[in-house]
Amino acid sequence: MADRFFGELPGVPVGSAWETRLEASRAGVHRPTVPGISGTKVDGADSIVVSGGYEDDEDRGDEIIYTGAGGNHPGTGKQIADQSIDQSGNAGLVTSQNQGLPVRVIRGAKGDADYSPATGYRYDGLYRVADHWSEVGKSGYRIWRFQLLRLSEQEAAPYVPDVNLPAGNLNPKKSTGVTTRIVRDTKVSRGVKKLYNDHCQVCDERLAIPGGSVSEGAHIQALGGVHQGPDVPENVLCLCPNHHTLFDEGGIYLGDDLAVLNYEGQTVGVLTRHPKHAVGMEYVKSHRERWGY
Repeated sequence: MADRFFGELPGVPVGSAWETRLEASRAGVHRPTVPGISGTKVDGADSIVVSGGYEDDEDRGDEIIYTGAGGNHPGTGKQIADQSIDQSGNAGLVTSQNQGLPVRVIRGAKGDADYSPATGYRYDGLYRVADHWSEVGKSGYRIWRFQLLRLSEQEAAPYVPDVNLPAGNLNPKKSTGVTTRIVRDTKVSRGVKKLYNDHCQVCDERLAIPGGSVSEGAHIQALGGVHQGPDVPENVLCLCPNHHTLFDEGGIYLGDDLAVLNYEGQTVGVLTRHPKHAVGMEYVKSHRERWGY
């Protein structure tokens, strides 16, 4: 979709309302008249509709735990099959998370009564995809969930991707922006990294820089938030930035024997483990469950 637009649409302020999905589509705020996600893996997702279509949705106003597309009964909203992350809209939301693209949120009258319009559909502003994971939903089928957080006014400036490289700025100034990945360097993670002398537990590489070396403390079960992982040594790995990213995004995971597997289930190595460092298997299991392995 060559004219996909990310951000606030000119002439469509927050609070704009329509009686039907067709009217919202014609306004350009959410182009599809049936699917709840507008987006593709290549482009990213530019908008979603929250209107009670999935039983596992949770609307908290400034935070939405949104159920991915697929596998539900259109009449009841109940899941009748597993979802796939490769489904176009789901993959689009992943791309929006990884690229920091804003997502327009449209609420319908059938959603949570505390945050939804009494009738029709309403544009409720821009959100960002902060996280995504897999779990078994209320009806016993595997679903993909996406955490969306409302953007501040500063973050919500219009954004249009350009296929060409930008000209750049010869005199750049400091600015703030939306981050899509946070590396937490806690006292516990620093201790684990010191134990391995910054060697990655997956590839054994040590990234030397002037004056030292670089590694990252990766929490197996993500800290706090919706995942509630603890900050303890048994829940931390010492990884290089590449393998940290792969691990955080489900590109690699650990087996019960601490073999390192890729997302296709192929063994690509074995986790190195120091005698003083126990790896909590409950956290390993939680990480696998998050990504549906």
